[in-house]
Amino acid sequence: MVFSYKRAHLLPFLSLLLCFFQPSVAVKHENFKTCEQSGFCKRNRAFADNAKTLGNMWNSPYTLASKSVKVENGYVTGTLIKYLGENVTTVQLPVLITFLESGAARVTIDELKRRQGEIELRHGSQARKERYHEASFWAISGEEKPDKLAKGETSLQETVVNYGPLNRYRVVISHYPFAINFFRDDELQIEFNGKGLMNIEHWRPKDEGEAKSDGEKDKKHEDESTWWDETFGGNTDLKPKGPESVAMDITFHGYDHVYGIPGHASSLSLKETRGGAGNYDQPYRLYNLDVFEYEMDSPMTLYGAIPFMQAHRKDSTVGVFWLNAAETWVDIVKRKYSSNPLNLGTSGSTSDVDTHWFSESGLLDVYVFLGPTPKDVIEDYSALTGNTQLPQLFALGYHQSRWNYMSDEDVKDVDKKMDKADIPYDVIWLDIEYTDDRKYFTWNSHTFPDPLGMQKQLDDHERKLVVIIDPHIKNCRNYPVVDELKSKDLGVKNKEGKLYEGWCWPGSSHWVDCFNPAAREWWRSLFTYKSFKGIASNAFLWNDMNEPSVFNGPETTMPKDNLHFGNWEHRDVHNINGMTFVNATFDAALNRDPPNLRRRPFVLTRAYYSGSQRLGAMWTGDNQASWTHLAASIPMILTHNIAGFPFSGADVGGFFGNPSNELLLRWYQAGCFYPFFRGHAHIDTQRREPYLVGEPYQGIITQALRLRYSLLPAWYTSFHRASVSNTPILQPNFYVHPSDEAGFALEDQFYVSGTGLLVKPVVTESATTVSIYLPPDELYYDYFTYNTHAGKGATVMLNAPLESIPILIRAGHVIPRKDRPRRSSGLMRWDPYTLLITLSANGTAEGDLYVDDGESYDYLSGAFVHRRFIFSGGRLESVDIASGPSSKGKKRKEFLKMMDVVRIEKIIVVGAPKAWAGREMVTVLDEGNVGTARLEFTKGSGKKANFVVVRDPGVGVARGWTVDFEGRKEHSELR
Repeated sequence: MVFSYKRAHLLPFLSLLLCFFQPSVAVKHENFKTCEQSGFCKRNRAFADNAKTLGNMWNSPYTLASKSVKVENGYVTGTLIKYLGENVTTVQLPVLITFLESGAARVTIDELKRRQGEIELRHGSQARKERYHEASFWAISGEEKPDKLAKGETSLQETVVNYGPLNRYRVVISHYPFAINFFRDDELQIEFNGKGLMNIEHWRPKDEGEAKSDGEKDKKHEDESTWWDETFGGNTDLKPKGPESVAMDITFHGYDHVYGIPGHASSLSLKETRGGAGNYDQPYRLYNLDVFEYEMDSPMTLYGAIPFMQAHRKDSTVGVFWLNAAETWVDIVKRKYSSNPLNLGTSGSTSDVDTHWFSESGLLDVYVFLGPTPKDVIEDYSALTGNTQLPQLFALGYHQSRWNYMSDEDVKDVDKKMDKADIPYDVIWLDIEYTDDRKYFTWNSHTFPDPLGMQKQLDDHERKLVVIIDPHIKNCRNYPVVDELKSKDLGVKNKEGKLYEGWCWPGSSHWVDCFNPAAREWWRSLFTYKSFKGIASNAFLWNDMNEPSVFNGPETTMPKDNLHFGNWEHRDVHNINGMTFVNATFDAALNRDPPNLRRRPFVLTRAYYSGSQRLGAMWTGDNQASWTHLAASIPMILTHNIAGFPFSGADVGGFFGNPSNELLLRWYQAGCFYPFFRGHAHIDTQRREPYLVGEPYQGIITQALRLRYSLLPAWYTSFHRASVSNTPILQPNFYVHPSDEAGFALEDQFYVSGTGLLVKPVVTESATTVSIYLPPDELYYDYFTYNTHAGKGATVMLNAPLESIPILIRAGHVIPRKDRPRRSSGLMRWDPYTLLITLSANGTAEGDLYVDDGESYDYLSGAFVHRRFIFSGGRLESVDIASGPSSKGKKRKEFLKMMDVVRIEKIIVVGAPKAWAGREMVTVLDEGNVGTARLEFTKGSGKKANFVVVRDPGVGVARGWTVDFEGRKEHSELR
């Protein structure tokens, strides 16, 4: 990012910034490590290469001591021995394998000498001696109940445990060579250390010219050059604990596709990483970094890290979660082989995916999920790491942003012009320029003299403000926030234990250490209305630069030997650091109002880790205004959805550069189906608010925005579903059709959870058609024309002129929507609903609607409506599916009474049978009252389906009722 400073005293800092950030068309690779430049990555790849070279002569040095193994109450405990050579002391590694009632299993391996503090730190370091073991405190929110019914047997050679629902899972632990095989229904699914690549770098003293000990003398093949220190980008990491990486090979047997481990600008189905045509030659890297203008089709790390991977084949999905917060790399190799050695042809061949994971420090800690469906794997992962937060309704509307709106008058002007152009939106955003000289929790008194007046104008139309608050605190005089951070000792420390100073947007800065409970409590106090003067209740929060981004740091981040609360090194906690900051901000936003008035916080984060989905939304960072970045946004967002973080989006229009009108329009058409929908732009770009682009583009963009708003009831219902089970909101083909092998790698089209909507955004310049894949034996209707399309396991061509979004609806669904255009979601609260029904070939359809007040936590006390609409046998029925103790409380009764005024104003049935052609009325039974409503039948022609419209059937959205389309007179059968 490049910008102009007006203050002369910041010119030296500007010069420094320009060294790091120059306008360019691609990422500066020299600022970021490759595997060869990351010592532990290079060592573990070399370890794997050596094992491959030796082949059958390779012996893994790890043995599970048979006499140490105990199986009881859902646990296996034991001691793993690392053999270093004759007459050399072995290394003891405690092993804990936990079997959970859910069917998940957890394998944890520690190092005894480090755990007991029996190591020596170099350079007088104050760092903790143990391996970092607190990642689960941040990432795991669900209760881990051990499966006490698990049954195990152990012998000298192996330990076998049957566990999980109906004991359908089995684990076989080979003692030597140490390996773990996971079976489902007696079929091998996942194997740990089958290649013998497990490598736990144990503590050893540095050889300072004396005789080597602890087995170092027999490790001639190891490269020791990065064991004790490592230099990159002018920074030297002194590594006071020496080498401490952990690595494991994990094989998915019988699988050909693996997915997950965001974030990367890569394909949905992950590529191989050991070279070859169409493959990468670098591993996928997980190390949260500020990588602006990132390149496409790359395993290079980006802003967040979710070390959760799934493997899928026909009718089977499994997964692993590598719980480690340190820098991590993942190699992927796919193998095909014949399961029958006499089979010389290709039929009968089997595929395996070999993955090799390595992290710089911490425990070896891995969860295993055995499925068998994508839904099962994601639910089991989410039962541990948490479900998506149910956001306020406004957060699902459109967010208008740029770096920066320069004054409160600028904000109010944009707000008025959006209204004048009849363009709906819910939120306007302020980047760093709203502050006084980049001091957070302040306002620039010259450009934002009346922030409360600005927020009141927004509030008059039920709109919100979002302001940015980053973790770097400006180091300057007369700034109470930094004074308190220093006096209370709440900042991150350098390796010497002194307050760390780095450079970011404000210039010299310190970083709040949110691992520290006292720092989190202090952070909470800064957000009160009394402390953060000028902030109103309709203002929400954006945490950026929380990887953390440090302009003068190695790889634009914090030195790894910095120290956090508890004296954990930054290397141990780097990927979780951003989540701790969002956690503190979320808590602060939650507690700024009294308990009886609390509303759900909204926080956007750039850095994230497993568990961040509990706290808000994320976006894919500083993308570019290009067709390739638009196209890449689809697989990137799909990957986050299936990796447990569905509230995700990309900057519409691209952050860097100026999109053409066509690109901007097509991006809005795609973006209106992002779960998080925000237009955002760099300070040096041309203004691109939708009312500025001219016709026909303005009108078409407005249509896309109104489509988003009309479908808000369906979006909110999908988010509620995700808040309960973390169901992906955008779903790739393999998730919806797990048997359809032809669709396993599809990444440019998606389904919207629970709606049957199948969307294929236009991502190619000048395109007027798209090819969309339809699974076999499926019926689809065009969302706008009701044209029918029969799925045959092949692509069909759809017209996609500039004003069109290719959207189909899978037959058999009921979609709730609101068709009256409004300025914001809040103004739609009492609007009536339309139900769009697409009948299956057998005349059935189903769909849900979830409604609450859209902002508070009263839904936890029963203040909600949850209905299922079921069409069968010519009848549409509304059924209450609210469940749990809260579904019968006082607040539920009050909410239902309030919702009694909200009605269904229209029912549309697509695929109506011909027999309805002569009918003019339907029968309506509404809580014992019998009535009628008019039916309008439209006969289809060509590919267009028949459809009927029932206007104003006289039923409420919160009540039980039945609409009979068959014209029956026997109403006693109606329920």
